[in-house]
Amino acid sequence: MMNRMYRNVVNWISPISQSPPLRSAIETLCNGRKLTEALLLAFHNPIEADYTIYSKIIQLCIDLKAHKQGRLVHSHLITTGFPSNVHLGTKLIIFYTMSYDMASACNLFDKLPKRNVVSWTALLSGYSRNGYSQEALNVFVAMRREGVRANQFTYGSVLRACTSISCLNLGKQIQGCIQKSRFLDNLCVQSALVDFHSKCGEMENSFCVFESMAERDLVSWNVMISGYAFRGFSIDAFLLFRWMLRQGILPDCFTFGSILKASIGGGKCSGLAKVSMIHGCIIRLGYGLYSIISGALVDAYVKCGNLAHANYLYKKLQNKDRISCTALITGYAREGKNSSECLELFCELRRMHKEIDSILLCSMINICANTASLSLGRQLHAIAIKYQSTHDVAMGNALVDMYAKTGEIDDANNVFHHMTEKNIISWTSMISANGAHGRGVDAVSYFKKMECEGFEPNDITFLSLLFACSHNGLTAEGWECFRKMVRKYKIIPRDEHYSCLVDLFARSGFLNESYDLICRMNIKPSASLWGSVLGACRVYGNMYLGEVAARHLCNFEPMNAVSYVVLASMYSAAGLWDNARDARDVVQTRRLTKDPGYSLFQSENDLLALPPTG
Repeated sequence: MMNRMYRNVVNWISPISQSPPLRSAIETLCNGRKLTEALLLAFHNPIEADYTIYSKIIQLCIDLKAHKQGRLVHSHLITTGFPSNVHLGTKLIIFYTMSYDMASACNLFDKLPKRNVVSWTALLSGYSRNGYSQEALNVFVAMRREGVRANQFTYGSVLRACTSISCLNLGKQIQGCIQKSRFLDNLCVQSALVDFHSKCGEMENSFCVFESMAERDLVSWNVMISGYAFRGFSIDAFLLFRWMLRQGILPDCFTFGSILKASIGGGKCSGLAKVSMIHGCIIRLGYGLYSIISGALVDAYVKCGNLAHANYLYKKLQNKDRISCTALITGYAREGKNSSECLELFCELRRMHKEIDSILLCSMINICANTASLSLGRQLHAIAIKYQSTHDVAMGNALVDMYAKTGEIDDANNVFHHMTEKNIISWTSMISANGAHGRGVDAVSYFKKMECEGFEPNDITFLSLLFACSHNGLTAEGWECFRKMVRKYKIIPRDEHYSCLVDLFARSGFLNESYDLICRMNIKPSASLWGSVLGACRVYGNMYLGEVAARHLCNFEPMNAVSYVVLASMYSAAGLWDNARDARDVVQTRRLTKDPGYSLFQSENDLLALPPTG
């Protein structure tokens, strides 16, 4: 069949090869984007083909991303002994860089008999575009040593390479070269300088370059607004946005994405007002139907706490994507409610066969942890294994937390031990999980292993460790951990650490020591702290200290019935019935109510199963 097509094309082009000339015929085919016909015509007439013909064919291969055909042209040039040429060689270098084959591009560049600024820039730009920033900088240095003067495209590419690796010093040296060249006022070069300083955190220098520009296009405005938004300068981003509108520059999707990011930086209330204002502007300018803008709006409303509006926008999306769905599910997970809504969104995403990433899975697993949905959590664990054979740290931590909160401590231990990479959150999660499940000795053991492996604990780690020691009667170990926290790691104890320490002594029966600690510590005792003391006094029958703790508790929370109920129970245990009756009378007189206890469980009949994968 291929031979028949070849004969048909040859028969069709035979008269063309004589009149009009071959170049005109191939130009016509290339303009019509008929690559196969152009290749057959050029290969059938190799003697008449020249540099211009092959250059146009290679350019068409670049435009169509025809990697195989481009390599075929290069092989044809080599086998036919076509003489090398700097212009044709440069075009091939550009083709290989566009094909992500930097090795072939570099090899071809080295074999060029002569190089000009275009060929140097082609190789440099290819390295920069494909993520080889350091190699791009090396090419620029070599080009300077060869005495080749850079052009505006060279400067733009090398500045992008400096930006990607935050090479501030070399970037400033390149800026010095630009100031001495004739490209100082070039719009592309100036935009690259603005972007370089902005992404390297030099916002003042970025604005100086921006302000000095005689002409500013939308790209330069977007770079500045994005830089301010990314660095947290939301006010400056909005002032620049307003200035842009006054200059008659209409925003695009990238502008709105950046300004929405700046809107959510000033707190939920003020952020919501700004997001609503930007939303109105988006609708007026006709960008309301753009999926990328709708996804950014969903994310902005979620981060401002308006989940209802975010859900409304998401449901109106014609093309629901993974990013907007992940933003909505993450918002629900952060609020700790609407677990059924999250599951419905996740199932919808799976039915649409959208890609599932680790962020989305982590959010869903966190929801399972907060709602004690073990069965659903196991299904998500299976999905995580299917989509990601090796879990990242965040995924491992989420699974450890989920299994710990659903009571499966052995599964949590198993996930932890199979994690290829761990961080301080991983170790802290295991310490907290073992402490909460009555395995205080194991929690202390995990802490010691963590220290041996070179991880430095933080204040949350010690809080989890003190909690574990407190709830498992490990008084000596808890006190030693507290001393190590202060003396070895120089961590200043917070109220929560002191509360755990007081609870540690109180639960172990050292009531006087716990009271002395309260009197000596340089923080204001809280209601939870006095509640720990009161509960311990009830257990150990310390009437005097129990009355002191109850008095403080009533001052902190006069309308809380729990303090009076515990005090009445303590009086009754001691046989002081009149005192017990007086404490209960306070509850009745003030009409105080005690919240009833409840348990959380999930019925297998109500469990929603995930849809099967496609």
